[in-house]
Amino acid sequence: MNSQDLFAEQGSIAQPLAARMRPKSLDEYAGQEHLLAAGAPLHRMVQQSSLHSMILWGPPGVGKTTLARLLSRHQDYDFLSLSAVMAGVKEIREVVAKAKQNQAMNRRTVLFVDEVHRFNKSQQDAFLPYVEDGTFVFIGATTENRAFELNNALLSRARVYVLKSLEVATLVQVLKRASESEFGLNDQYTITEQSLHTIALAADGDARTALNLLEIAAQLAINGEIDQKIAEQALQNSFRRFDKGGDAFYDQISALHKSVRGSDPDGALYWFVRMIDGGCDPLYVARRVVRMASEDIGNADPRALTLSLNAWDVQERLGSPEGELAIAQAVVYLACAPKSNAVYMAYKSLLRDVKSQPGYEVPIHLRNAPTELMSELGHGAEYRYAHDEPDAFAAGESYLPEPLHGQQFYHPVERGLEQKISTKLEYLRQANLQAENKRYPD
Repeated sequence: MNSQDLFAEQGSIAQPLAARMRPKSLDEYAGQEHLLAAGAPLHRMVQQSSLHSMILWGPPGVGKTTLARLLSRHQDYDFLSLSAVMAGVKEIREVVAKAKQNQAMNRRTVLFVDEVHRFNKSQQDAFLPYVEDGTFVFIGATTENRAFELNNALLSRARVYVLKSLEVATLVQVLKRASESEFGLNDQYTITEQSLHTIALAADGDARTALNLLEIAAQLAINGEIDQKIAEQALQNSFRRFDKGGDAFYDQISALHKSVRGSDPDGALYWFVRMIDGGCDPLYVARRVVRMASEDIGNADPRALTLSLNAWDVQERLGSPEGELAIAQAVVYLACAPKSNAVYMAYKSLLRDVKSQPGYEVPIHLRNAPTELMSELGHGAEYRYAHDEPDAFAAGESYLPEPLHGQQFYHPVERGLEQKISTKLEYLRQANLQAENKRYPD
């Protein structure tokens, strides 16, 4: 199917409003001014009447597919499309054959691959020879980070353009156009500015979602009037953008973690609520909050870990909304708590060292002696039982393998409880030093 056919179908009353309102020209395209405004990269490309292979990377509903169609139509290319979710080897061969037919007839072709990141490496590599010899111009669309999901070979042959979420003002204009267009609501409804703004805000930068919500509101409208009450009814089951497993998911949990680490309870609580509002499983957040308690608060305030585990338990026992409130309490507590990553850093450092060093044997005085033979071999013979020593501390005793004797891995910070831990450890180290000096005088 070519681009002319695709646009000729527009306007069918059986189509959803979002499909009927698909822009028919670049002049009708909303947003992405950083790419399409005068002097911007794609604007220059259009002016030069050229088209090159590209990757369109951006969140859902910002116009990736539409932009690919409009660019191919403007340059008079035949538009062929594949969905990486549905297509296999058979479909790939068919579109390549069609593109070769076009090439033989001196007609240019755009091959558009939606969700291109879902193709594996060998499938992505299959396109390379045809991009190289000009059989088609390749345009891929993805919501995922192209550095992780796309092959370097494909990326090297295509320019990457980042599409942004649509601003509320842009979405309001999209909704107004839909309410007035002959393909849209066609002036059959009266829509208040407040309701337009409410729907645009709830769409969270996604034009498709905004138009779908407007269509729901029109179905709910009484006497053709879409007011604030109708708009709020249409939003009852809507969710903010939150693609579990995608970039938005990891960006938001990253923002939550960094807000806690940065001691900003407002930022931490905001991102937690955003994730819950987007449909994230609260138990996932609870698990990550426990991680934050150990990684970023640690022994500066050990109560943080207990509170986080308690919040997880409340979520499992009571569910929503009590569980989310308990997690929110833990998030705020962690953000306000004194910070220390001393245990986390010591743990990571030792993981590296243990993997790179020999497997040192346990010193003989620390070994267990469950049998007579082991006792005869001296296992545990020189071990000093700490509780029998002054202050329950065996000054001068060593608990590391001999090659590591005297090394320090854990460095408490001067914040929270770790201030006291640091003071105590320094006292014990001095006691060890004095004991060693007595044992091995100069």
